[in-house]
Amino acid sequence: MPVEDYSRVLVKISGEALAGSSKQGFDAAVVDFVVKEIGDLRDDGIEIALVIGGGNFYRGNVFAAGAEIELPPSTADQIGMLGTFINALTVRDSLIKCGWDAKIVSKHPIEGVSETFLASKARKNLRNTVVICAGGTGNPLFTTDTAACLFGIELDVDLVLKATKVDGVYDADPEKDRDAVRFDVLTYNDVIQNDLQVMDLPAITLARDYQLPIVVYRMLDAGALRRIIRGGKGGTLVSS
Repeated sequence: MPVEDYSRVLVKISGEALAGSSKQGFDAAVVDFVVKEIGDLRDDGIEIALVIGGGNFYRGNVFAAGAEIELPPSTADQIGMLGTFINALTVRDSLIKCGWDAKIVSKHPIEGVSETFLASKARKNLRNTVVICAGGTGNPLFTTDTAACLFGIELDVDLVLKATKVDGVYDADPEKDRDAVRFDVLTYNDVIQNDLQVMDLPAITLARDYQLPIVVYRMLDAGALRRIIRGGKGGTLVSS
């Protein structure tokens, strides 16, 4: 797709990334950095939707006083979905404070926090505001990666950008394997057949079925979003 066609994008940010090195809660410097990167794209006239995970508040089981509390997977996912609202509120208010309009929508809205997600209305809102899609798919047992692809398809975005800790997709964990090989380009089937840890299988399958390209990039690489949108090098492209 030509660079000039990237006029509407969805950025998927992990909750854990917002926590920085502490792994929980928020790192103010990281939040400020993310907001600035998103705001710069808005200044360029790019329409932006966000999906933010909830891993900085809840992932898997809760640990209290060193003891693991066992919960059904559906309950654990519902707690995680609530965490995405906390992150959405934080990023929304940070964007507004810096002069960029933003609003929160959800398939299961919370009164006083978010509006009900309606694809046609959200597409119109994207012209003037950053739309933050909270609450995941609205159903347990699905990740926010899947939610990102689902929202991306419904919003008719040109590209999903997945912000991660590393600068693309590797054949092994580059933080553990110094010989890990980085890919510049992959097909959806490459990801599925080689079980590459890009997104979970439902997300990749959705993207493949609807020909939705994905770029995996390093979130804390200053200017990476702008470079990718403008056709510069950065991250790993997953497409057909």
